[in-house]
Amino acid sequence: MRAQMIDKLEAGRVQHGRFATAPGSGPRGLFLVQGPCGCELKICAFVRPGWEHVAVSTPRRCPNWDEMCFVKDLFWDEEECVMQLHPPHSRYVNNSRYCLHLWRPTYREIPMPSPSFVGVVGLSPSDAATLFARMSATA
Repeated sequence: MRAQMIDKLEAGRVQHGRFATAPGSGPRGLFLVQGPCGCELKICAFVRPGWEHVAVSTPRRCPNWDEMCFVKDLFWDEEECVMQLHPPHSRYVNNSRYCLHLWRPTYREIPMPSPSFVGVVGLSPSDAATLFARMSATA
């Protein structure tokens, strides 16, 4: 699976123009990739001091959850944690209306809350919907 994702990313590498990178340059550069929802994704990937950074945009809207998960899997292994940040307003930079970013620090682990803080571990979405419907009916 990982090799297929890397092949998909490499096939979308921009090799001409201002942001061109050579084939086989690894996960750095500009990529145009067909996303899982039928929209072309423009992906800019950089390594900065202490950070891996991927910016994802579409022509007419912000990328959705499925598209961001797809891009995450293009650049990182499924067991690696990456993040989107909501910085203080004083630190906002907004150069593109339809762009979201993924970040991974290279020198430390990202702290994560317990999975049980999010929901019931091991419960499928349909089972969760049934459980919550029952809870609502008794409330």
